[in-house]
Amino acid sequence: MTSSAYSREIVLDKMTQLNLDLLIIGGGITGAGIALDAQTRGIDTGLIEMQDFAAGTSSRSTKLVHGGLRYLKNLEFKMVAEVGRERAIVYENAPHVTTPVRMMLPFYKGGTFGSFTTSIGLSIYDRLAGVKKAERRTMLGAKETRKKEPILAGKNLRGAGMYVEYRTDDARLTLEVAKTAAEKGALLANYVKAESFIYDNGKVIGVVARDMITDKAINIYAKKIVNATGPWVDHLREQDRSKTGKTILLSKGVHVVLSKKRLPLQQAVYFDTPFKDGRMMFAIPRGDKVYVGTTESNYDGDPREPGVTADDIDYIVKATNAMFPGYHIAADDVESSWSGLRPLIHEEGKDPTDISRKDEIFHSASGLMTIAGGKLTGYRKMADSIVTLVAQELEKETGVKYKNCQTKNLVLSGGDVGGSQELKSFNETFVRAGMKLGLDGKTSRELVERYGSNVSQVFTYLDDDEAEQFQLPKAVWASLRYALEYEMALTPVDFLLRRTSYMLFDIDKARENKNAVVEAMSEKLHWSEEEKTKRIAELNDMWKIMIPDQ
Repeated sequence: MTSSAYSREIVLDKMTQLNLDLLIIGGGITGAGIALDAQTRGIDTGLIEMQDFAAGTSSRSTKLVHGGLRYLKNLEFKMVAEVGRERAIVYENAPHVTTPVRMMLPFYKGGTFGSFTTSIGLSIYDRLAGVKKAERRTMLGAKETRKKEPILAGKNLRGAGMYVEYRTDDARLTLEVAKTAAEKGALLANYVKAESFIYDNGKVIGVVARDMITDKAINIYAKKIVNATGPWVDHLREQDRSKTGKTILLSKGVHVVLSKKRLPLQQAVYFDTPFKDGRMMFAIPRGDKVYVGTTESNYDGDPREPGVTADDIDYIVKATNAMFPGYHIAADDVESSWSGLRPLIHEEGKDPTDISRKDEIFHSASGLMTIAGGKLTGYRKMADSIVTLVAQELEKETGVKYKNCQTKNLVLSGGDVGGSQELKSFNETFVRAGMKLGLDGKTSRELVERYGSNVSQVFTYLDDDEAEQFQLPKAVWASLRYALEYEMALTPVDFLLRRTSYMLFDIDKARENKNAVVEAMSEKLHWSEEEKTKRIAELNDMWKIMIPDQ
């Protein structure tokens, strides 16, 4: 099947007509990964998401495919090794949305880390995580550290350790996994909410769902149902009357975006906060911007939008000014922000910072399977674990034999660039191709790096007459056409935030084009005036939450 906004109703109709082998509730990275794993094993799979794909935690992370360094602090050696292996797999399968970046870990007199402990720790990490030779740790003295990043605080600086993290676009990684699952035959639909379960003799056999676009109730039946809803997993367990034992603790994390003109950071940095609270933060350059975060605090409000408070901004701004003195960053300098929830498996007496990110599977008496916890980096391994259980149960019940996990070497949508080693050559070739089609170099590169091998399809939309009709720049129009045709974008927020990240890292482009995007989507998706008004309100609400000047 496709992932087109135009075929969504066809997908939903098909879901209601079948008795699926597996229905997944939740369209974040975990749910999308499960759908891909299951479908490629030969399990007929459907997935529903009550918001947009990646609308929750999976678009609100620090946007790093972590190698597991933090697990070393808690002596979780097996976890470090596993996460390191998984990071390498994510990179090879989706190199267009996964970029190695050198991370600086500065150490100061009286700080958390020292030269000796950092050197030993990073060396152990390199071995456990199987880090490539070219990406292994290096150690710098104070003078070399300042030379590499001159805006660091110089007082009491002792040096730094350098190691590699992999920066990603978390929303786009989720989309590429979901699109690949759809290409393999899985049925996926966003804006479909599971409202209640359907039972037969105490066993869950389906869900009553609501299409949030049409407000139509539908029944979807499946032999197995997996709850992969992240912050909402306990809500579904309550509906199933199986919320016993361990529960989910929600931890809120906030990031802010600054212009490089205000904070001219060249080097990604992982640093101690100045508050003696044991926390650390990332400051990461991305294009013309720098993003800084994250906070970590318990959260018990509405999971749909945890929001960003003045205290959240103040905490990050003060930490930034302590690490990079001389720039006097203020709340007014924050161009955009985002907040997300980490669904942690509650451990009595532990601070959110210290709770393990390990995933767990809960299996209720009704047959409902729930997967919780985990990290973005481990999504493929989490999927392997739960789909293996699904396959084993289906085999016992039906006698059908399913394949083992097929995703280890499965290139994701957009990742067909010849492998990570060929990515640079691929990018340069297609950047030139975009320039021949009339794009400037920066815009062409932006499209190539966003879409990978799918950029050739995006390029076909550059000469559409409709771009001028809607008064949209060619590149924005081409991106919108692609989002509608191939990425099931249904609202302006879907497009401006999760398909392109304009609302995060290109505020000016978002501001200049948001009204035209609304008009174009309204016409292409045949919105009524009522629906158009609703979509504008959603966009304005999200704008106010994320962007301080509105």
